[in-house]
Amino acid sequence: MREYLLVLFVSAAVTYLLVSPVRKFAIAAGAMPAVRARDVHREPTPRLGGIAMFGGLLAGLLAASQLTNLGRLFVQSADVKALLSGAGIMFVLGVLDDKWGVDALVKLGGQMIAAGVMVWQGVTVISIPVPGYGPVAVTPTQGMIISVTLVVVMVNAVNFIDGLDGLAAGMVCIAAIAFFLYSYRLWLGYGVNDAAPAALFTAVLIGMCLGFLPHNLHPARIFMGDSGSMMLGLMLAVAAISITGRVDPDLVSARTGSQTLAVHALVPIYIPLLLPLTVIALPLADLLLAVVRRTWAGKSPFAADKQHLHHRLLEVGHSHSRAVLIMYFWAALIAFGTVAVSVTNTGRTVVLTMAGLCLVGLAVLLMPRFRPRAPKAVQPFVPPRYRSGERDAGQAAAEGVETPAMAELSAEDKALLGRIGTGATAAGRRGDQQS
Repeated sequence: MREYLLVLFVSAAVTYLLVSPVRKFAIAAGAMPAVRARDVHREPTPRLGGIAMFGGLLAGLLAASQLTNLGRLFVQSADVKALLSGAGIMFVLGVLDDKWGVDALVKLGGQMIAAGVMVWQGVTVISIPVPGYGPVAVTPTQGMIISVTLVVVMVNAVNFIDGLDGLAAGMVCIAAIAFFLYSYRLWLGYGVNDAAPAALFTAVLIGMCLGFLPHNLHPARIFMGDSGSMMLGLMLAVAAISITGRVDPDLVSARTGSQTLAVHALVPIYIPLLLPLTVIALPLADLLLAVVRRTWAGKSPFAADKQHLHHRLLEVGHSHSRAVLIMYFWAALIAFGTVAVSVTNTGRTVVLTMAGLCLVGLAVLLMPRFRPRAPKAVQPFVPPRYRSGERDAGQAAAEGVETPAMAELSAEDKALLGRIGTGATAAGRRGDQQS
């Protein structure tokens, strides 16, 4: 566990430190597209945050290669090389899209090429585990189709939810934590060595997300763009493929001493790819709804709109931060609930616990709006907007006060914020007078 935590911290630290220079580079390179009708942010924000995340990926894998136990994976398995190949292709494709824009079909073709390269290097489903029966082998063609489909679906699912500040990075982080716990348990608890690559990939993925989130929380200083969102989806898919089809249910049965216990231990992979699909159930549901909605309206499935789940939360009156937290809550409930089923001998406790948490979630939905603030102990390490006592940028500009968050803005941006803050203040006063 110590080696995994070290890799996680290295990946998080490198990603966090790279974001600021990457942000300056994105501004200089003009990777700040105008605000579109479907966007929820009010002013142009630099993209290319995926560059920092890719740096975190490289740093995490480099650190892992120098460690005693994790270093063996680089010799015994081709999964690491395959991940780097696929992630590199997806990263380049995302950078091109963030800067110049790439046609949807061209982007889909690039995603399939990245998936195909990884399949060619060995990251493919070779069998489907069925407890009590054993692995059911699939043909190379079937394995390729399953693997490529999983990569494309996962990449687009993550890309579709990247619509609010901090949403995609937070939900992928939650999914990666759940997947890491499950993979680590198979590796350590049951001696399934084939689960080690998945545990490594998800540990690095957690670090990338945690390092990027402080800069991406609302109001975001930088967006990850397609260069980041597609890479995150690909890493989740690779972690799923590297463990699915390589875990023998009979091996787990022998270690547990009982077929019944093996059944419970392998619940998340009863059906191929069940676990990775459940840990991002919300993004996948959003993806399917978007495809059905756009196709039904006679539009292309890739035509962007403003009807995603997070957009609907904003429409019903939730604030930006609160909508993100709501999505976090339900994603965590589904992901960790699925993992919990595999570590209990009965599903009753898990079902009752999830029902209680559902009630808590519904109660939170009815709470008054709030503005998240970081605890005092961690305030020196978070952006100024999450420290107690910091003024809203627009209000501070209207009052002629410069906050630390405004220090990097140009004179024109400060003047614009001042006009926005003055308008918001006047509108609030008019509302008070009318009421």
